[in-house]
Amino acid sequence: MTKAEIVNEVAKATGIEKVTVQTVVEAMMESVRESIIKGEPVYLRGFGSFIIKHRAQKAARNITQKTTMTIPAHDIPAFKPAKSFVAAVKGEKRGE
Repeated sequence: MTKAEIVNEVAKATGIEKVTVQTVVEAMMESVRESIIKGEPVYLRGFGSFIIKHRAQKAARNITQKTTMTIPAHDIPAFKPAKSFVAAVKGEKRGE
């Protein structure tokens, strides 16, 4: 599903104009992005969390040149879905 499709679905479900919905969706995405850049996780109850995962330094091999290189430690953005979200995707009923 693309951002445009999300905007269409929300506009249809709420009756709000697409232009307004697009502004809200883009503002929400920018807020999440800015929070993650600042190092602050974003928690959306019942949906999931946008978090920062730390990757430790590791050694990697370039097999074509037969050399070893070091990949430095770094942080990456990640999404962790809520338990109820995972259960719904798996087709399970919550509370069983």
